[in-house]
Amino acid sequence: MGQRAYLDWNASAPLRPEARAAMLAAVDISGNPSSIHAEGRAARGLIETARRQVAALVGAEPRNVFFTSGGTEANLLALHPALERGDDKRPHDRLLLSAVEHPSVRSGGRFAADAVEEVPVTADGRVDLVALERRLAERGGRACHRPLVSIMLASNETGVIQPVAAAAEMAHRAGGLVHVDAVQAAGKIPFDINALGADLVTLSGHKLGAPKGVGALIRRDEELHLANPMIKGGGQERGTRAGTENVIGIVGFGAAAAAAASALADERARIAALRDRMEAGLKSISPDAVIFGAGVERLPNTTFFAVPGVKAETALIVLDLDGIAVSSGSACSSGKVAASHVLAAMGVDAALARGAIRASLGFSTSEEDVNCLLAAWNKLVQALPKRTHGMAA
Repeated sequence: MGQRAYLDWNASAPLRPEARAAMLAAVDISGNPSSIHAEGRAARGLIETARRQVAALVGAEPRNVFFTSGGTEANLLALHPALERGDDKRPHDRLLLSAVEHPSVRSGGRFAADAVEEVPVTADGRVDLVALERRLAERGGRACHRPLVSIMLASNETGVIQPVAAAAEMAHRAGGLVHVDAVQAAGKIPFDINALGADLVTLSGHKLGAPKGVGALIRRDEELHLANPMIKGGGQERGTRAGTENVIGIVGFGAAAAAAASALADERARIAALRDRMEAGLKSISPDAVIFGAGVERLPNTTFFAVPGVKAETALIVLDLDGIAVSSGSACSSGKVAASHVLAAMGVDAALARGAIRASLGFSTSEEDVNCLLAAWNKLVQALPKRTHGMAA
């Protein structure tokens, strides 16, 4: 296989050199982090260092970071009616989530299906705050009304950044709590859990250059209690997740978080410039290309676009054969090229949505990678029958 251009960072980022080095150094630590002997304390020390590094990335206290197997588990841990704040142990009777959430959130976690409601988004893919406020005000005659609101910080498909702080203020006024899936935002844009007003934040290691199979659920303060853990049986993670910790994965997560934090400003500017050049090139080749969410703030690394008459399934195969790795949206669909629920929620025409392609960049993306995509895209477009290019499918 020849040289390839990897432009699917929102699906998974390559391992950062810092994470690789930290993990290799941890391989020879044999102790169980729950053991009190020297070997166990060494393993525990590595975990606590990583906990501080992950906490620092989002402005949290280390004691409020709970390691999980990834973002999906963290989301499911958070989405439970039995979240408690202080002495208030009343269950949450409703889960409100935006219509563009990741499948692991759209599943509703451990809420009953009839307690889950979707909040619409606008045509640019941002949650409709007017609709959210209206839903929060609807008590439906129930004596107990404690909503849990779940809104992602940035879309994994469009990269659109959501108005989380405004939504959190509304939810708190209504007596609710707020969970934020920040899997795609962490390491790409700066944010602080306190400034967001989020009560819980989900992170995933492999999205920011750590290994696959590690993530975290982070709470804003110790008043919030996760009363019903998913994995029970031991005291690990302060009783929140039983089972011996994935020491090597956690160490890699911590090192990747620290590296992402230190390089964030420079990486963000460089990657945004590459994305803008890529989008300008795509529009030059295909003037009728539609870039979804282009009118609002997005992640600096994400382009989700479609060209009328171009089918995503065909384009992905052709680009892959030309050495370009991109996707049609979320990678969490068993490898299928399926219609995007995000674009459907945005009101995008179904025929256009079927051609949607996502290119996402990262810390090692080069100008040559972008050039390769543009060359391959130009080749693909030139091969299309003239009667279909630029016309609706």
